[in-house]
Amino acid sequence: MGEMDESADLQERRRRRDLRRAERLRAFAEGPPSPCISVCQMDDATGLCLGCRRTIDEIRDWMIMSPEERQRVLDAIAARR
Repeated sequence: MGEMDESADLQERRRRRDLRRAERLRAFAEGPPSPCISVCQMDDATGLCLGCRRTIDEIRDWMIMSPEERQRVLDAIAARR
């Protein structure tokens, strides 16, 4: 592969990455906001955050969840209360 091919490949990978990033940001902006209330402490007994009632996995994945997935988490939180 020549230098031109490598440069074009790198540019294409960057373009695809930028498109994926823009799509994630768009989806994040459209979905429900995070339930975080800045009381971030995990309850050892339940495995839930004492502030927002999410699991550590739900907290970690919030940024990459679709709006529908985030709404399911919010519905689960309501049931946990």
